[in-house]
Amino acid sequence: MESQTGSGSMGKFMSKAKPYAAMISLQFGFAGMYVITSLCLKKGLSHYVLVVYRHVAAAIAIGPFAYFMERKVRPKMTLSIFIKIAILGFLEPVLDQNLYYVGMQYTSATFASAMYNVLPAITFILAIILRRETIQIKKIPSQAKVLGTVVTLGGAMLMTLYKGPVLDLVWSSGQTHHITGSSGGGGGHKFVKGTIMLFASCFSWAVFFIVQSFTLDSYPAELSLAALVCVMGIVEGGAVALVMERNAAAWSIGWDTRLLAPIYSGIVNSGLTYFMQGMVMKERGPVFVTAFNPLCMIIVAFLGSIILGDEISLGRVIGAVIIVVGLYAVVWGKSKDPIGSPESPSIDKKKGSSELPMTAMNSEKTNSSEDYTLNGVVTHEVPAKGANDVLPK
Repeated sequence: MESQTGSGSMGKFMSKAKPYAAMISLQFGFAGMYVITSLCLKKGLSHYVLVVYRHVAAAIAIGPFAYFMERKVRPKMTLSIFIKIAILGFLEPVLDQNLYYVGMQYTSATFASAMYNVLPAITFILAIILRRETIQIKKIPSQAKVLGTVVTLGGAMLMTLYKGPVLDLVWSSGQTHHITGSSGGGGGHKFVKGTIMLFASCFSWAVFFIVQSFTLDSYPAELSLAALVCVMGIVEGGAVALVMERNAAAWSIGWDTRLLAPIYSGIVNSGLTYFMQGMVMKERGPVFVTAFNPLCMIIVAFLGSIILGDEISLGRVIGAVIIVVGLYAVVWGKSKDPIGSPESPSIDKKKGSSELPMTAMNSEKTNSSEDYTLNGVVTHEVPAKGANDVLPK
């Protein structure tokens, strides 16, 4: 008996921990992508071409799984769903990624990941406006979400605006900061331009999360949706690349990071990411998904200092600590949201009802005390199951 209770408790814990584990693991995947693509772009591969190859790799990797695993549960494609998928394909694979790559070239991988710390704040605001997130300001969990978002944004701004003294770390001794040259002194104009592009990229990604959450309401097949977004990314990104890169040599890749970057970012950061984000989003909502993004900056800062020679300054360390505090507040507030509430959208797709599970249970209890018709006789008692039972619909 005790063993069954213990296994049940462990099962509940694992079920609750899955969304957190999924989001944290994605941040490590993003961190690797930031470093690898930075090296790839420095070797001369066009970011327009990288976007196309990235989604080709993603579509090849997850397409077969989507086709066979969701063949019986995949909803019928409609014009409305197709339009949403086309919008998703433009927002993230084309607009977000191209703006991000240009912004990263003008600044640095560490700075780009730091800028993306504003993503939870933008998503939070958009989710409230579009009613994907509700706030009850008198309740402590809602206050924690609002305060945590503000604190996270403040930490991101501190990292962006305040540099402070450079920390002389053991692994970065003797290394030079490879990308700062583009953002210092004579490159000040490029740095400002890159910052604007990174912010626009971040806004585009936030809108992508909101549109994805709406799309999942009518197309609740996460793997198929991820594959279709990748296909649209190939089509739309390819059209943009053909216009921007008319030189055939721009499409050539070698057996180095120019090949590794599309494969890694395609499989990990497009295919698996779209799928895992969709799964978590159905249960916890878009704000929960983006709340973990600041962790990526901390990982990138250390990887960038080791591999790319990026500097780590005191301002970035202080900002990182503030971001972690804000992140904890947001995640704690989200953990108090009941699963299936408007704050964590989980809609009964068959009935089209947004009724909460608890409300449905109360409704069943109410119905149990209503009149039932048994062989034409009205009774207040719940009839036993039988061939002649006629229950009210």
